[in-house]
Amino acid sequence: MSSIVIYTTAWCPYCIRAKRLLDSKSVPYEEIAVDSRPDLRAEMAQKAGRTSVPQIWIGDRHVGGCDDLFALERAGKLDTLLRG
Repeated sequence: MSSIVIYTTAWCPYCIRAKRLLDSKSVPYEEIAVDSRPDLRAEMAQKAGRTSVPQIWIGDRHVGGCDDLFALERAGKLDTLLRG
């Protein structure tokens, strides 16, 4: 199984949706909260090239945000990606 990292904030509805989808698949993930942590947000932005949350990685692949995660699910590609 691929490792999953998701950068989030507590108040972000898209972060909550993305985590619910991952939870529904019973896959573990590392959540990195960037609330009040400009250092972590800067790290995320440098790695992702984006400043919005969530930003999600599955293995070494930057998936993008919530909409990108759900697009993979709709296309039937998310489960394969999660299996690594």
